[in-house]
Amino acid sequence: MIERSFTTIENQWITLKDGTRLAARIWMPDGADSDPVPAVFEFLPYRKRDGTSSRDESTYPVFAAAGIAGVRVDIRGSGESGGIIDGEYTELELANACELIAWIAAQPWSNGSVGMMGISWGGFNCLQVAALKPPALKAVISIASTVDRYNDDIHYKNGCHLSAQLSWAATMLAYQSRSPDPAIFGEDWREMWLRRLKQEPFFMEEWLQHQRRDDFWRHGSICEDFDSFDIPALVIAGWADGYRNTPLLAVEGLGEKAKALVGPWIHKYPHLAWPKPRADFHSEAIAWWNHWLRKEDNGAEAMPSVRAYILDAIKPATRRDFDPGFWIAKQSWQQPDFQCFYVEQFGTLMEGMPIPHAPEHPVYMRSPLDTGTASGEWFTLKPDAELAIDQRLDDAGSLTFQSAPLAEDHDYLGRPVLTLALRCDAETANLCARLVDIHPDGTATRVSFGLLNLAHRDSNATPEPMSNGERTTVNLTLDACGYRFRKGHRIRLSLSTAYWPMVLPPPEDPGLTIDIASIGLGLPILGPHELIDVKQPDNPDPLPKYIEHAPGSTKRQVVRDLSAGLTRYEIQEDTGLFEHPGTGLSTRQLREETWSITPDDPLSMSGISTWICDMQRPGWFVRTVATSSIACTAKDWIIGASVIAYEGETEIFRKIFEEKRIARDLM
Repeated sequence: MIERSFTTIENQWITLKDGTRLAARIWMPDGADSDPVPAVFEFLPYRKRDGTSSRDESTYPVFAAAGIAGVRVDIRGSGESGGIIDGEYTELELANACELIAWIAAQPWSNGSVGMMGISWGGFNCLQVAALKPPALKAVISIASTVDRYNDDIHYKNGCHLSAQLSWAATMLAYQSRSPDPAIFGEDWREMWLRRLKQEPFFMEEWLQHQRRDDFWRHGSICEDFDSFDIPALVIAGWADGYRNTPLLAVEGLGEKAKALVGPWIHKYPHLAWPKPRADFHSEAIAWWNHWLRKEDNGAEAMPSVRAYILDAIKPATRRDFDPGFWIAKQSWQQPDFQCFYVEQFGTLMEGMPIPHAPEHPVYMRSPLDTGTASGEWFTLKPDAELAIDQRLDDAGSLTFQSAPLAEDHDYLGRPVLTLALRCDAETANLCARLVDIHPDGTATRVSFGLLNLAHRDSNATPEPMSNGERTTVNLTLDACGYRFRKGHRIRLSLSTAYWPMVLPPPEDPGLTIDIASIGLGLPILGPHELIDVKQPDNPDPLPKYIEHAPGSTKRQVVRDLSAGLTRYEIQEDTGLFEHPGTGLSTRQLREETWSITPDDPLSMSGISTWICDMQRPGWFVRTVATSSIACTAKDWIIGASVIAYEGETEIFRKIFEEKRIARDLM
């Protein structure tokens, strides 16, 4: 393929029908006015000028050289775009996206066919926009996204309250409070910045108003109506990320309209993700776009339904640069068969089904509330201690059952399922189940996990309190995995009533009585498959190089104050100070986040997250300090936030969000 030259348009103003002016960065193949080209559109609140510039510059020039225009637009109220953001994936956001797609298709350089792409927020909204069927949108590529906003995002999981909800609310407060770049916006930049600071929302307040799976979460969840979704979707995720369920769920729901690719990766694009091996995302995407946007007969529509990397007995580490494994393909995806396990009377995990009507074998379990410090982050941006570490730390506070050493390799792909009967003496409790690979040396690798707020055992929309002490059977589906348990390894099932700080505790800590005779564990057998190669990128270092003025750093630690009986989980991150060589803009972000809990008091839980965001050029410096917090009582969540802005050394703005008490709803 002959590479085309292209031009980068650093900023293109696009005015919406309501008068709001949005900022776009465009990579335009030369000659497109006389030879129109397709376009790929990405719509994010993460600031094209600095926040995503590095990864944008690793991909859109490659697309443009292949004759595909790239259009990267900042959502209203972010970067240089006017207006104020009004939440996540709102009707206004999606309507704006549809309007922008129509604008792109109507340009003289466009062939009228538009694709939409993104990771995380952009992966979410491209699926949601596709469900609205704007005429010019012909295909999407969705990375690290969800089809179910309630159960597979940073807010809740089967009714359990994820701490990532505070972390992400703090992140968005920090991002939205940052200044537009005067070099683009002009002399009115300060007025625009102050208006944004005054009006930006604190997202967590809205999220906590919807603790059940109501219409707020059904909006934008394409699983609500898979049948009406008819735009081809390439859905990509990584086993090391929180969004690992989406590719298989998309294929199950959308059938031939979706193709799934799952690698070993964290929350990054496949061509620059860790752990390796990476995938050549650029060639994958260009083939996808050329088929659906140019009608090129290249076989993209006939690729296997599922391609997945099967992790091969990986070990946790302080940094995972490469995960051993192998790539497989399934031409068509069907629900897997399950290998069934039960727990015999002495606690050994045995292959087979639980014995029907076996005498109850009750075991009481009440995990210390700081069980879970080996869990890592729910969604991961670095292949270090953000990933789950050796599970022996958490297994010490868990009820565990393990198999004898395996006589042969066991290969799995899909979502494990767990059934058990239990009793609870409170309205609710949290149950965490982990599937763990025990290596011959005792190292414990988390393969999959699942969470359940027991009040949500039958419904996330209409939860019901547990009946005091009554025997109840629950079913829990764990997260998807692709994994080989090696011969000589053991399979362990670990159960706990706490998974902190990933999951915030319920108001009471009653413990659970588990009937181990009732435990049934089903592991999804890999089944028929083809061994394949997935091409790795030719460029092993695809990100552009920026000028380093100060290095970045990260630190994550658990501090147990034995005298006070207090556990703290502390995070410090510094992106370093880096200057874009083309724009002269230098940026730096520092994050400090601390969670604390007394291991026997669920109401002692608290979390606070502070972001310091700097932007500068010679003679110009601005800073915002954004802080978000959460604590609780037995009846309420207590949240607070503040934003302080500086121009040079002068404080020019301060806003303290009124402390809010939001009633806890069975959590």
